[in-house]
Amino acid sequence: MEQKKGNRDPKKITEHIYRVSGPDLTDPRDCASYLLDLGELVLIDSGAGIHLDRLVRNIERAGFDPAKVSTIILTHCHFDHMGGGFRFREQFGSRLVMHALDAALVEAGDQRLTAAFCFNVYLEPYFVDLKVYGEEEQLEIGGNKLTLLHTPGHTPGSISVYLNIDGKKVLFAQDIGAPLLKEFDCNPYAWVESVEKLYTLNADMLCDGHSGAYEPENVVKEYLRYCIQSQYEQGYLPAQS
Repeated sequence: MEQKKGNRDPKKITEHIYRVSGPDLTDPRDCASYLLDLGELVLIDSGAGIHLDRLVRNIERAGFDPAKVSTIILTHCHFDHMGGGFRFREQFGSRLVMHALDAALVEAGDQRLTAAFCFNVYLEPYFVDLKVYGEEEQLEIGGNKLTLLHTPGHTPGSISVYLNIDGKKVLFAQDIGAPLLKEFDCNPYAWVESVEKLYTLNADMLCDGHSGAYEPENVVKEYLRYCIQSQYEQGYLPAQS
């Protein structure tokens, strides 16, 4: 069902997945954060945290207790995706998960590579509870297996998350369509390899951090192809011969 203009309620994506933040729901500086009901509650990204109260409210409006969010998976180190992580942990005790390469930037308080300066905020360094080191690692939460896939390029430690839920293989590839800006030391060659890796997953649904959810499988693949073509058209990837 389409949301009415001005409706800031959470958006139900599947029976067990809700979008609880984003420019239309919480704050213009927020990415799309997704709440997963896996018996335990999991958040994919936290938004910038500037209006954390609105994120909390949307979790409650979806029918859940924010204090039961056991885990927040931070897909990468940009402020609009992880700025609210430490504040949510302070309030509710959730553990924070991030790839070690990006966690190092957050823990060092790197204002440039976390893009904090773009939002006119100062990033207070904070500790990440659980760091991902491998190319592919699994978390078991509420009897469900979440695969954390290292997909560098946008940032050194970007991760994508996928799992089987509601009869679908659902992929969270949060900034896969973002421009590969030199200002943030993006690596276009690593990024292409990452997108090609995601393409082979044959996901039934892809949840993006800014442009919403795509399904079924052929639409997901079309979106991934579009992301690659867009980088060429904008000049972030060298012209194809």
